Amino acid sequence: MFKKILVSNRSEIAVRVIRACRELGIKSVAVYSEADRESLHARLADEAVCIGPGPSRLSYLSFDAVLAAARMTGADAIHPGYGFLSENADFAQACTDAGVTFIGPPPSAIRKLGHKATGKTLAREAKVPVVPGTVGLVDKNFMKDALAVGFPVMVKAAAGGGGKGLRLVRDKSQLESQLKAAQAEAQASFGDGAVFIEKFIEHPRHVEIQIAADKHGNIVAFPERDCTVQRRHQKLVEESVSPAVTPEIRRRMQESAVRLIKAGGYTNVGTVEFLFEGGEFYFIEVNSRLQVEHPVTETVTGLDLVVAQILCAAGEKLPFDQTRASEIRCHAIEFRINAEDAERNFAPCPGKITSLQLPGGAGVRVDTHIYAGYTVPSYYDSLLAKLIVSAPDRMSAIKRGLRALGELEIGGIHTTAGFHKKVISHPDFQRGVFDTHLVEHMQADEEQTRANDKIQAAR
Repeated sequence: MFKKILVSNRSEIAVRVIRACRELGIKSVAVYSEADRESLHARLADEAVCIGPGPSRLSYLSFDAVLAAARMTGADAIHPGYGFLSENADFAQACTDAGVTFIGPPPSAIRKLGHKATGKTLAREAKVPVVPGTVGLVDKNFMKDALAVGFPVMVKAAAGGGGKGLRLVRDKSQLESQLKAAQAEAQASFGDGAVFIEKFIEHPRHVEIQIAADKHGNIVAFPERDCTVQRRHQKLVEESVSPAVTPEIRRRMQESAVRLIKAGGYTNVGTVEFLFEGGEFYFIEVNSRLQVEHPVTETVTGLDLVVAQILCAAGEKLPFDQTRASEIRCHAIEFRINAEDAERNFAPCPGKITSLQLPGGAGVRVDTHIYAGYTVPSYYDSLLAKLIVSAPDRMSAIKRGLRALGELEIGGIHTTAGFHKKVISHPDFQRGVFDTHLVEHMQADEEQTRANDKIQAAR
């Protein structure tokens, strides 16, 4: 087992990993930028090392800075969390070359499955359903390829995620300009401008299967997470299990995920993502890392995924089998509480937190790095906290979510907590009948209501 793990990340996920290390009796090292000097993860770790200025490229994305910190502190493993270097195959290889264990999949698996285009090719070979699209990356024949797929199409970055390098194209007159825009954004975001084209699914749900695989050939698939509530391809609310997935579809999704992971030579924890519509599911990508929404699965199953990551990386067997991983003990919903103003088109709201009251009680979990007096920096993702609620059934979980969101108070900045209350109060969400356009429809309805109010006030 490892003696000391360096956590090459920040915010709530760094805190989460540090806590898992402590429970396992493993020393932890936090790295932080100058902008994160007062962050909770730097306070909680056994050791903390400043690795550079605020901008990510000069700190959290710097191979040299992270590996130098590992050498200086004698860390024998690096946990990358999510984002930053977590899906970077070159960084995983650099760790190996430096004699430090990368807590994640091997570089070869990241290259095969973490890259969307090669992942789709492998999925086809593993007989996993995929969205119709180009076989391989877009080249000079892009118009011919798009016409063969049939409009509307999505242009997608082959590397990375988070909605970057993604464009919807409804007719051929838009294709060239949108293709160039997607390539430029992908290059700027991931250092890789490669894109591919696939058919646009009009009314999908976004459903994913969490997997875990050790180095002894054991692979397990967990109950699905439904991540359909999104804005601009960024997840806002996640739940498990999905109100749209039957036990038979769940079984088929899990079997498909396991086949793909096995074909890619993947070990450690990861997620296979699907679009789901009309009883059919289509592979879209593998997230070759821990997911932001992993607490949903932990809550539903009662298993610790971060501990599983560490054990697998250390060469130990998974501490649970498929039967145990399949247990559904409750219904869970996660809310991503961001420092954003929903009334101003979700504008970022960095600043000082003047007061903080976190919700509690039965079935409530909060993963966060914030505290009263903490200043939210402007350099990074706006995620402040993850509020996870659970209950015996979905409607009870929704009611608990409304109660917990109502208790949450973060003074000094705007957050998305009030917006989440609107989402789970919406009749379509409560019925479980919605697609990835739910938030767009809600915003359109609110705009129409405001316009009608103005007309009435003018009369």
